[in-house]
Amino acid sequence: MTGEINTLGAQMPTPTQLRSAMTGELLRLLQPQAGLLAPGEIAKAEVLTLRQIGQDFQMLLRLTQENGKQFNVQTSSNQPLAQGSQLAVSQSSTANLTITVQQAIARNVASLTQIDTRQMPVGTLLQGKVLTSQALPQTAGQLAQFRSLVSLLSGPQTGATLTIDSPRPLPVGSLLSARVQGDQSLTFVLLSGRHEQLAISQQLSAQQSRQASLQGLLAGLQQLRDADNTRPEVRTSVDKLLASLPDVRQLTDPKGLAQALHNSGVFLEAKLLAGGPASLAPDLKAQVIRLVAQLLPGPPGTAPFNPASTASTLAQVMPGMVRTALGMLGQVSPRAHPGGFPLPSRLLQSADGEGDLEHLLRLAAAAISRLQSHQLASLEQTGTTADGNLQTTWQLEIPLRSGQDFMPLQVKLQREETPEQQTDPERERRDPLEMLWRIELSFDLHPLGPLQVQAQLSQGALSSQLWAELPHTAQLIDSQLGALRTRLQARGLTVTELHCHHGTPPQGPRTRLEQRWVDETA
Repeated sequence: MTGEINTLGAQMPTPTQLRSAMTGELLRLLQPQAGLLAPGEIAKAEVLTLRQIGQDFQMLLRLTQENGKQFNVQTSSNQPLAQGSQLAVSQSSTANLTITVQQAIARNVASLTQIDTRQMPVGTLLQGKVLTSQALPQTAGQLAQFRSLVSLLSGPQTGATLTIDSPRPLPVGSLLSARVQGDQSLTFVLLSGRHEQLAISQQLSAQQSRQASLQGLLAGLQQLRDADNTRPEVRTSVDKLLASLPDVRQLTDPKGLAQALHNSGVFLEAKLLAGGPASLAPDLKAQVIRLVAQLLPGPPGTAPFNPASTASTLAQVMPGMVRTALGMLGQVSPRAHPGGFPLPSRLLQSADGEGDLEHLLRLAAAAISRLQSHQLASLEQTGTTADGNLQTTWQLEIPLRSGQDFMPLQVKLQREETPEQQTDPERERRDPLEMLWRIELSFDLHPLGPLQVQAQLSQGALSSQLWAELPHTAQLIDSQLGALRTRLQARGLTVTELHCHHGTPPQGPRTRLEQRWVDETA
């Protein structure tokens, strides 16, 4: 989707055109079946799912015979049929079904070819997801036209499929936002700066249901390194990964802190887009992906490992049983609130009959999902606020070495710029501290227990709140706040507020950057 798409027109074919286009259409069975339907038998069919693969459209049909027997078949066609479409089919060969459209059934095709302005008045904002996109036959002297099926995600007809003709192709799977102009036309609404927030929220929810804490993976890697049967190249990779993790002392140095943030894994894709080296050795996410590839190398002739292809690497190296278990994990685990900070601590237990290698792969995949959850949360909270300020968020997690153990430090940084600061020609030369900065920290430091810190810095003025879950820790920190205030003032900061509380920060309703587009339960 680009800003060049301004007008989307929905056109209604006549009933005669509809019948002539569909009657006799062949549906190819993905798995040929002899005797699926008896000769001359006509069965009712309903389109359950629709997916576009290249120029073909794959559909799952539920067939209902006259005796009431039902079964599902996978088919493909060069013409899409919207989910919910009702058809009548017969079997013309072992590999094909033939659509024999009856007029009563033809009128029940599920896609909308006209907007009902009584339900969706002019001016209504609609959101939709593009299911299919195909070029229409071009007439000489006329501009090219593309036809798409779009699933509506908002409004009174949520779930319906709309047939849209547009002068440019709509990418399959993309989200669009459009305003109703009339019963036959929509105007595309630009989504500048929103980062397709709906897609981000949906992906974030899925990632958080699969993620688990990094400590479990790091402890498993320590055991793998010490095992006698570990391959030398795997042991070398594990040693490099564990040695690259910073300790608390490194974070007290500005350069060491910057390096730890840079190698946390949250900037992996940005490094690759900037032309960084394929190895990216210190990067945590790249190292975990590389280790997964080494634990289960691909068949002979497989291309060398490339950290840029995270999803494809995991799909190649993880056995089907582990992928299935990981998918079930998202169905049975408690759902965390998308975008919440900090991410809750979560450790995976080894399933019965599961080998050490399979469990380690599950830990690695869950750790990658956790890093991706931080990345998606950063995108979700980046954008323009209600007052026009530009808010940029970086959320990440750094596993700190503490002897033989690891302490995860979760960090969220937010920078807010006013419209004047964004357009200032001297912006690059100005002191970054002139902008508004927020920082949140969450960690569990033995023997102090879980701690959370929230601070805000603007124009040299600092305000901060600390929370300790253990009562004696809260008392200890409170007794040291005077010394902390003195040290901060010695650094040139004006401390306006500095308090420590027992418990955890109030969670309350989150302040969103803009109004919710779509009910996520729709």
